[in-house]
Amino acid sequence: MQRFGEAEQLAAEILRTSRTDVAATVILAQALIAQKRGGEAIAPLEKAARRHDDPRIETLLGAALGSARRSAEAIEQLRRTAARRPPFLPAFQELAGQLLKAGRAEEAIAVAESGLALAPASIELKLDLARLHLYRNDRGKARAILLQVREAAPGRADILSELARTLLLDGEYASAAEVYRKALALRPDDALMRADLAACLLEMGDRDAGEANLRSALRGRPQMFGRTTYALAASSHGRFFLRPSALAKFLGDRPEPSKP
Repeated sequence: MQRFGEAEQLAAEILRTSRTDVAATVILAQALIAQKRGGEAIAPLEKAARRHDDPRIETLLGAALGSARRSAEAIEQLRRTAARRPPFLPAFQELAGQLLKAGRAEEAIAVAESGLALAPASIELKLDLARLHLYRNDRGKARAILLQVREAAPGRADILSELARTLLLDGEYASAAEVYRKALALRPDDALMRADLAACLLEMGDRDAGEANLRSALRGRPQMFGRTTYALAASSHGRFFLRPSALAKFLGDRPEPSKP
């Protein structure tokens, strides 16, 4: 439920009475990392890692080190965990993510591929690999992987979202809009996906539907103003406003009439 502060407090209470509780240590670390306080999770994770031979703890330790901007230590820790057998796949995912943050995209791809060589059926690793290819703008490889994982897991909104984004980047707006609609049926409150659907609709010339979806994406979410503004201004069938206040009013409940 993303109530990270409460999760942190409850886990800390458990650890005050049972300092070796692995589950509480894991939850505490996850909550701290989610609050961008990964540095605070390092010490308890290091203690737990010395007491327990647990790849979950080691992987979280790598994530905490990365969160604390100790990138080299994070990568070294995660490489050791990824070398475990049997393989612990989240370690490959976290290692690839840390390498990408360090600007080492090719190495991140190699790590994801090495994980898939050990676990070829892993949907999560395939999805991560597709995202890495998208990051490098290799949309052909990304699309091939995403079509494969959609067949294996057709009801996952995250897969549909990445596939739709790939189609959008390729200019296949009608196909992208169809996939976005399926994803939004599964996750109707996803504002980013709704803004991307709006961009597709605007490019298709369906201005009314596109603008309605932009308003829906923005409603109650001031952090979405930049994304909705870009979608509206960048489209070949969008609109451009000289005054931010006029744009804000247009995207609100009472749009300001625009001049031709």
